[in-house]
Amino acid sequence: MIRRTRRTLAFVAVLAAGAITLAALSSGTRHGLLDPRSADPYGSRAVAELLKDHGVTTRVVTTAREAADAAGPGTTLLVTDPDRLGTSQRGLLRSAMDLSGGRTVLLAPGSHSLTDLAPGVRTRSATGDDTLAPACDLPAATSAGRATTGDDRRYTTDLPRTTACYPSEGQATLLVLPTGTAGTGTGTGGETVLLGSGTILLNENLAQEGNASLALQLLGSRPDLVWYMPSLADSDPAADAEEDKSLVELIPAGWSWALLQLFVAAALAALWRARRLGPLVTEKLPVVIRASEATEGRARLYRKAGARDRASTVLRAATRERLAALVGVPAAQAHDPVTLVPAVSARLGDGGRDVTTTLFGPTPSDDAALVALADHLDALEREVRTS
Repeated sequence: MIRRTRRTLAFVAVLAAGAITLAALSSGTRHGLLDPRSADPYGSRAVAELLKDHGVTTRVVTTAREAADAAGPGTTLLVTDPDRLGTSQRGLLRSAMDLSGGRTVLLAPGSHSLTDLAPGVRTRSATGDDTLAPACDLPAATSAGRATTGDDRRYTTDLPRTTACYPSEGQATLLVLPTGTAGTGTGTGGETVLLGSGTILLNENLAQEGNASLALQLLGSRPDLVWYMPSLADSDPAADAEEDKSLVELIPAGWSWALLQLFVAAALAALWRARRLGPLVTEKLPVVIRASEATEGRARLYRKAGARDRASTVLRAATRERLAALVGVPAAQAHDPVTLVPAVSARLGDGGRDVTTTLFGPTPSDDAALVALADHLDALEREVRTS
């Protein structure tokens, strides 16, 4: 039992260590994702340095309030993860977009955030080629040429005065909406850019195709760039109850398959351990032990455990069974004092007054009393045999 428990604990420990290792490796590869201060492959420090060389000042903010306060006509507001924003955050950001007159760039917004930030725009996940041609008259796109914009989201809209670039299967991966067209703004001259992927901003992809040119033109059209990275500190206490997610919804999709595999493995292990062993097979003992040795060994165990009650019970029971056979008492009544004691006493005559105490008396108080009891039982049996 102890060995099986140790094996189970070892298996659980190995499984936990593997999960921690995978989580650490996964988090390490995405460290600093789209962070303009990070030089990791998935960071965006390279594009921030290029913008700095062109006179663009980059400021990193982590809350919707900071982003809204920093927005203005001479500002480009980049939102790296719009779908992380709550209802109040999106409302605050929408007001800033409508009133600032600047440019707002939304990276891969999904239907969750488009409802507030770009109503009238529809989206779906990307399929097909990642690197696409501009196929539009937007100066930033035509001068950049082919770029990696098609590996995340695609957009369609019926709103007027929109510019759709880098199409894939008839749907744009870069969409430019004049402010006031996509929301309730006053049309102050600003614009909203929906970019279907943040790939062009990553350090490892910036030098590919026209990614660097497109990134510089989208983010460098104004002297100030506000780089908004939503964080856990950017809480949304006024979010609607419908946005609350259950514990099951918060579990990553990949873990469901891992749990299924563990369940199947556990079921197979249970079937393996519960397999039928078949009938018992008898075999001869390799060594024959004499009865006296077995009795002596058992007595030593009783003595070591101090089990005088158990030892006296065994001695008296064995003597009663032998006496019952000698005096003609049925084996089923050998342990009944009402039947056995009179029969034994009748065989002994006047010497049978201590028969009840000897055969059914109390437990000896010490080892000496136990030895004396064994002697009395032996003497009683010899007397019955010789009478």
